[in-house]
Amino acid sequence: MRASSRRLIVRPWLWPVAAVALLLSALVALPAAHGAAAGCSVKYTVNQWSGGFTAQIDITNLGPAVSSWQLAWTYGGDQHITSGWNATVTQSGADVQAANLAYNGAIAANGTAGFGVQGTWSAADPTPTAFTLNGVACTGNGTPSTTPPTTPPTTPPTTPPTTPPTTPPTTPPTTPPTTQPPAGCSGAVICSDFEDQTGTAPSGQWTTAAPDCSGSGTATVDTAVAHSGSRSIRVDGHAGYCNHMFLADTQDLSSVGPVMYLRMWVRHTTALPAAHVAFVSMPDSSQSGRALRIGGQNGALQWNRESDDATLPAQSPAGVALSTPLPTGSWQCLRFAIGTTSPNLQTWLNDQDVPGLRVDGVPTADIDQQWLSRTTPPRPTALRLGWESYGTGDDTLWFDDVAVGSAPIGC
Repeated sequence: MRASSRRLIVRPWLWPVAAVALLLSALVALPAAHGAAAGCSVKYTVNQWSGGFTAQIDITNLGPAVSSWQLAWTYGGDQHITSGWNATVTQSGADVQAANLAYNGAIAANGTAGFGVQGTWSAADPTPTAFTLNGVACTGNGTPSTTPPTTPPTTPPTTPPTTPPTTPPTTPPTTPPTTQPPAGCSGAVICSDFEDQTGTAPSGQWTTAAPDCSGSGTATVDTAVAHSGSRSIRVDGHAGYCNHMFLADTQDLSSVGPVMYLRMWVRHTTALPAAHVAFVSMPDSSQSGRALRIGGQNGALQWNRESDDATLPAQSPAGVALSTPLPTGSWQCLRFAIGTTSPNLQTWLNDQDVPGLRVDGVPTADIDQQWLSRTTPPRPTALRLGWESYGTGDDTLWFDDVAVGSAPIGC
């Protein structure tokens, strides 16, 4: 991931002290003889870190019911929105427009609608202080129009889908397999328990790699901690984009499919941070070699696509809640099924299906809006295990019993 693509979304109960909640009241007092005109109010709850931010934006309609909406504001700094959820968000210079999706356009009188954005900044990230709803300022001196402006956005939307579900489900169906696949990996393209490692530096089919820039991260063979046998790979990763380190397998995975199955046992010491991190990075030919990544953000596991920074799940509070943390201090079995001829994707933690980490062909709000913006399925060509932090966060991890093949591989 490039430094410009760092971003963050946190659950409300995980917002750090730096989070700022700004309620822009539309109830501006007017002279008593004239009464108070109806309008709108906007609550912009922002969380920022060095170089990145996220914001949850809630609109309250204080006027007549509307059937569709468009909220606009102007940033006072150099903020650049990279993605959003529950709205189609466009940006031209400092000006931003967010329009409803098909399922959340209606706002009743005194009703609310919410959406979110994530983005980057360099010099300044001040909270916006003025909004318009359907072309009318949210200042209490006017009633929002019942239809949004007809002027089309000047830039393409950054957050599909174009056909979201009519009624977005709050929890997608869970379809764990009825029987678990065998744990053995004989015959798989990668089937490694690291017992063939003889020194402290990875060797044979494994080598160290720092694909972006070189820093203080390390990868070593560890004989003190192992899931099975007497050896594992230990990675010490540090905060900061360059302080990453990966253990890279030399096997070519470009012919594994049509579903690529991965199984690994991983142990780590520090809870996944609020900032974006990755511990699995797979060069992906469908992204011109950029990485398909597995890691975390907002304290929960997530998938990330380097080329457009799409995440799975969408980093809304509801989306993050459908993922799961990666427990610390014990060995955890992670399994993945990656469709290489279709965009399907499934993730299991200790044989439990994770609903927020699934793409199954049915668009699901708060999960796969960003992911489905690309229809080309991934085509991973190699496997790298390690640590890369795009904001803050050190961690020490161990990997063992790693397998990749064209048939399901169990824990």
